[in-house]
Amino acid sequence: MNRAHRTALLAAMTLVSTAHADAPPPEGVWLGTGQGGLLLSSGNTSSTSLNAKLDLARVDGPWKNVVFVGGLYGKNNGIMSGERIEARYHVDHALSGHSFWFAGVDGVRDLFSGFAYQATVAGGAGYKFIDNDSTKLAGTLGAGYQRLEPQALVKDASGAVVQRINGDAQGNIVATAGIDYAHTLTASTRLTDKLFVTSGSANTAATNDVAIAVSISNRLALSVGYGVRYNTKPAAGVKKLDQVTTVNIVYNIR
Repeated sequence: MNRAHRTALLAAMTLVSTAHADAPPPEGVWLGTGQGGLLLSSGNTSSTSLNAKLDLARVDGPWKNVVFVGGLYGKNNGIMSGERIEARYHVDHALSGHSFWFAGVDGVRDLFSGFAYQATVAGGAGYKFIDNDSTKLAGTLGAGYQRLEPQALVKDASGAVVQRINGDAQGNIVATAGIDYAHTLTASTRLTDKLFVTSGSANTAATNDVAIAVSISNRLALSVGYGVRYNTKPAAGVKKLDQVTTVNIVYNIR
């Protein structure tokens, strides 16, 4: 199966729910996005990949609560090649002007990252550089505490992981930085980009997710996304960079 066929199959088997971005969000109501994609291929090679995400946000006056849960599973020629679960909860409080402060907790369990888990509690300040109907750009800087456990992967000749060796769990002070960008390119096309970095003595982890969504109707859109996960100090034999490309059908819930 060629790449075009795989892309078409992924688009056909993916479902995303998303809140309308341009309208002011109603208060006291959870809104957001649910996203899932499935790719199956067979022939000279066989592969299976599945990803799912849930983004929710609720505004109550100056308070904004944000919840994120995501998962990824991949198998190539019968060998598991990816399995990741990540979750995040943040609360923002608006100050005067475009400023706000935030606090939150993040956790990642990625069986192919070189870490059994990474968990962070952090807080800090943020600023909305642009905040209008067509463009939104906000940045955050903070500090917190991270707990992580390195993990070495032992593979057989075929590349399958046959043993996972956990190291000693470590705790350290970290600095955090984030950028959240959204821009309506046309009446039917929207670009989003989210970058988040956590840096400490044990590791620096960076995630970046960019996507373009094109509306098909009032309720449906087609979205293409590209995600990067980067760790500076994974265990020996584990790659620092992990990349994922997705093609999604978007369903708009208002």
